[in-house]
Amino acid sequence: MSLDNLVLLRNHFPVPARVGFAEQNCSIAQAIEVLGDGWTLMILREAFLGTRRFAEFQRALGISKNVLSGRLTQLVEHGVLAQVDAGRHGTRYEYALTAKGKDLATVLTALRQWADRWVYGEGREPLLVVDRRTGEPLPRLRILDASGAPVRDRDLELRAGPGASPATRERLARRGSG
Repeated sequence: MSLDNLVLLRNHFPVPARVGFAEQNCSIAQAIEVLGDGWTLMILREAFLGTRRFAEFQRALGISKNVLSGRLTQLVEHGVLAQVDAGRHGTRYEYALTAKGKDLATVLTALRQWADRWVYGEGREPLLVVDRRTGEPLPRLRILDASGAPVRDRDLELRAGPGASPATRERLARRGSG
């Protein structure tokens, strides 16, 4: 197939644009609006590993400059990263996790643990995160109740929160969960 035919096919079957979730009354949807895509999560992984400079992010990830610049800008705008002037000879910026960004450690740990269990399998984990104080690997994250006891899936219930929209309340009420 010629390049011209490929271009014609691409124009005939356009790639769908990324769906936005900004209008959804859902915490997961709003988190996706901030964290957005795989590159953003990989940038956050690097930030947790201590990467701070643009060139270091680019080198570690193999990401294009324009994509990296856009994702870093988005993370700074949302307060997940802070742009810190680290220039000694002119303006040079580094990126540091904010308190809001550091709060994502649990999310990234849960995601990593899920992949270690279901993608790689026990004994094939590419990275072990250990408690520096004990040297022991972190236990698998679980949902706990107020007393610290694990909560089983069947004991979870969804209820409308104080920020629920009327549509969310109605949807939950139809399911008997409101």
